[in-house]
Amino acid sequence: MNLHALGINHQTAPVALREKVAFAAEALAPALRAVHALPGVHEAVLLSTCNRTELYARAEGDGRALADWLAHHPDAGEDLHAYLYHHRDGDAVRHLFRVATGLDSLVLGEPQILGQVKQAWAAARAAGTLGGPLDRLFQQAFATAKRARTDTRIGANPVSVASAAVRLAQDNFARPSESTVLLIGAGETIELAARHLVEARVRRLLVANRTLAHAQALASRHGGYALPLADLEPHLAEADIVIAATASPRPILERAHVERALHRRRHRPMLLIDLAVPRDIAPDVAELRDAFLYTVDDLQQAIEENRRSRREAAEQAEAIVALQTARFVEQLTAASRQQPLLRLRAHGEAARAHALAKARAQLAAGLPPEQALELLAHTLTNRLLHAPTVALREAALEDDAELARAVERLFPPPAEAGEPPDRADP
Repeated sequence: MNLHALGINHQTAPVALREKVAFAAEALAPALRAVHALPGVHEAVLLSTCNRTELYARAEGDGRALADWLAHHPDAGEDLHAYLYHHRDGDAVRHLFRVATGLDSLVLGEPQILGQVKQAWAAARAAGTLGGPLDRLFQQAFATAKRARTDTRIGANPVSVASAAVRLAQDNFARPSESTVLLIGAGETIELAARHLVEARVRRLLVANRTLAHAQALASRHGGYALPLADLEPHLAEADIVIAATASPRPILERAHVERALHRRRHRPMLLIDLAVPRDIAPDVAELRDAFLYTVDDLQQAIEENRRSRREAAEQAEAIVALQTARFVEQLTAASRQQPLLRLRAHGEAARAHALAKARAQLAAGLPPEQALELLAHTLTNRLLHAPTVALREAALEDDAELARAVERLFPPPAEAGEPPDRADP
């Protein structure tokens, strides 16, 4: 099948490495074209989220070139081979189905991952790097994920990374009802965080985003106050809790920003939760005495409680994934076995078209029909038998008895009573 799935995720690499191999939306198209240009690569899809960067490809060989390309991503700065996993063929199919279903997520059954997989598929289609078995694989992954969510409770009452962040604040820092919370970003994760904060009766909500209109739209939905990212620092000191999740390629909050805000707060503690990869908050902020910094990798405990409560649903979803994997692999295997037949029929159709075009040209030039028919039969026979004849001669010289036996099976000798009647094409 030549299917490959390789990458790093929250299980194999810390956030400090994952952010180095993350692909921004504008970088996907050139990266996909670069992978597609590698020798033997027929199709490629890149999936990049806060918890994983994965390359799916249909490619010849053992996939070493794919691993080398991903491991030496320009921003990595080091060899990442030790952190990469690599699945092939049926295992690659199963891995994608598990990812799309949410079974491989940090938050078991999270709904956001399916949308992210669909976005990766759409980006590959737009870049022209998809359009064959890998394309069909992704579409089957969507159907598998939908069935798992319909037939099991894997998606019921999901604990998202955003809700885990709010729970972390409630359980370990301060009640949202007594706090001013600053949200940085305006995407889906921040939207979810805002909903959970409103449910927890947050005292005051600030929303900062590079595009002010997006911040205003989100703030108006949740009773918050919007501000442009350029005005972030003057308002930072007001925040008891900061939750950040943007697509910025570099930190938005540096140590100096937080240090000045703490000074203005008279060193009242500040909780900062960074849900972005690459990170939005510089790691050395954690060194400040009154700053408490958490990343997505620090939310494991709250998420593990969710995982335990949904284990039965996960087992049912795993069974669906296993069944759909077996069916898809069987379909691909059957399709690959049809290739020799398709090539044979294509060869016959090409010979027929060539001989017919030649005969029509001869008739148009005034050749008698009887002669044209003779030439048509002669041309068609030569075109059909030329390649097999050459192959049989080479096989005889190389003492290849297997090809001769294949010919005997394909063309058994005529019956003693004469040739069988002609049969219509199947």
